[in-house]
Amino acid sequence: MSWTKEQMADEVVKLLTHGSSVNLGIGMPTMVASRITPEMDIMIHSENGVLGVKGRPFKDEVSATLINAGKETISIKEGASFFDSAMSFGMIRGGHIDFCVLGGMEVDAKGNLANWMVPGKKVTGMGGAMDLVNGAKTVIIMMSHADKEGQVKLVPACTLPLTGVGVVDIVVTERGVYKPNGSDFDAIKLAD
Repeated sequence: MSWTKEQMADEVVKLLTHGSSVNLGIGMPTMVASRITPEMDIMIHSENGVLGVKGRPFKDEVSATLINAGKETISIKEGASFFDSAMSFGMIRGGHIDFCVLGGMEVDAKGNLANWMVPGKKVTGMGGAMDLVNGAKTVIIMMSHADKEGQVKLVPACTLPLTGVGVVDIVVTERGVYKPNGSDFDAIKLAD
């Protein structure tokens, strides 16, 4: 059995707490924004300097000046604020972001994360991931269970260059929710 990407995003939302701040990485994690309900009172942070991202705008609301760190257009909620990169990374590095949800290429049993490059392939850059995995209070990885070649991405030890050491708290894939325990992964919930 497996979950759709929307169901994976719903599983991530269940891990978030009322009134928290959340940073969503590029790619699949951005789907989480559209699954958060207003009652949760969550403030989504984007490292390019926005606190109060609401998700994707409707076609008639698109503004080229409102983008997230992945350069996708966004909408904002009432009370949103804008600031420079120094302030944004000060929030991250200062431990003021409760959750970050990032994609991953590999996560190992010790909670190590590789999510930014494959040697020999074109790299777009690290972005804010290295800061986020060390500054956010809880790190959630939302990724496919296997890569395009069918290799499982939950591994005993990462082989790709690391983004962070011992930083992953929980992993959500289309097959379930997992927690690294130092020697393996505990299955918290399996897809039905």
